[in-house]
Amino acid sequence: MTALPLRARRPASLTEVVRSGLCSGCGLCASLAGPGKITMGLNMKGNSRPLVVGELDERTHRTILDVCPGATLTGPGRPAGAKTHPVWGPIREIHRVWSAESEVRHHAAAGGTLSGLGRYLIDSGEVDAILHVRASAKTPWLTEATVSRNADDVYGGAQSRYGPSAPLVHVKQLLDGGERFAVVAKPCDISAVRALARVDPRVDRQVRFLLTNFCGGVFNAQVARAMIRFHGVEESEVDTFRFRGDGWPGPHRVQAKDGRTFDLSYESAYKDRPWGYDMQFRCKICPDGVGESADISVPDAWILKDGRPVYDEAPGVNVAVVRTERGRDLLARAVEAGYLELSSISMTELEQMHGNHPARKVGAPATFTALRVLGQPAPRVTGYRPLASVLRAGWRVSWGQFAGTVRRVLKRDNREPVI
Repeated sequence: MTALPLRARRPASLTEVVRSGLCSGCGLCASLAGPGKITMGLNMKGNSRPLVVGELDERTHRTILDVCPGATLTGPGRPAGAKTHPVWGPIREIHRVWSAESEVRHHAAAGGTLSGLGRYLIDSGEVDAILHVRASAKTPWLTEATVSRNADDVYGGAQSRYGPSAPLVHVKQLLDGGERFAVVAKPCDISAVRALARVDPRVDRQVRFLLTNFCGGVFNAQVARAMIRFHGVEESEVDTFRFRGDGWPGPHRVQAKDGRTFDLSYESAYKDRPWGYDMQFRCKICPDGVGESADISVPDAWILKDGRPVYDEAPGVNVAVVRTERGRDLLARAVEAGYLELSSISMTELEQMHGNHPARKVGAPATFTALRVLGQPAPRVTGYRPLASVLRAGWRVSWGQFAGTVRRVLKRDNREPVI
């Protein structure tokens, strides 16, 4: 009888990361490879993916696999000085928080906290730049990485971008230029930067802060196209495409160049989802949608009614989940300087606001076990406390995650074209 392959088989190449559905589309590989070696673009499924177009030397390829969140994923474990929760990870402080600038608070997708932190860091001179994403100027329904060097540019990148993006394509350029910068990106992107710090000492010196949100998964560009078609607008006619913002949660908006404007509420756009919701496979097996590796994680502080979130329009509010001492000091300075305001929140409220995260988070060990049993490549995962997760999950959640992963692999949901 053949033994089950229970040991993890890390992808042997960047191409295998992509073909196996493990790529998150962060763009760090393209940044490290340099011009003419790897390009980022949308593949046939509408996901942000790398394409190797030049020859990679063995050392660069090995480094890429050591930092790629589709091949290597290292969590924070149980850092000293923080209370570590099996779902929410290390927590030093937790607050309700919002931008003290009313215009920023309204324009952002929630309370404008990430924008407020970015604006404070630039204005105070603590960093030279903020690496983040914004709506593409050329194709508004797509998202592009950007480097902001003043507070107004940070403001221009506010609002949620739920579609594919490659926020880390400029990391090496900023490091090579000796610049001090902060990164605002998805949790998996943040873990990639933490991994890069283990092989490049410049990261700890120059990347001053890592800031993130809570992530429920990245859907592909076909969903944005379907949103546009839903309103009877042609892609070439789109002038503005907003997932959320200008209010909290703010309307999803498609505005045509001739002035026609179509809005949908948050619930209509993201709960009812008349166009479906095609999330990339890597998100379905993610062990960290809550940004454990960041200095501060900043989700929405949804309004609660009878213990459940409601999505009525209101002045925007975030939660600040402070992970590190560096994050705690940053938040205190931003509040003292008048960029942010705080109020109290309980762990129970956080759990009620974001009840979609626990099952996938604590079920992650079962998910990766399923990949191993099926002989599929899987990221080498450490630092996410699997025993605590299994005990928290229980057998029903674990079995559900295991069986769900098996079904997806058998249906080839994880298989992706390289281009």
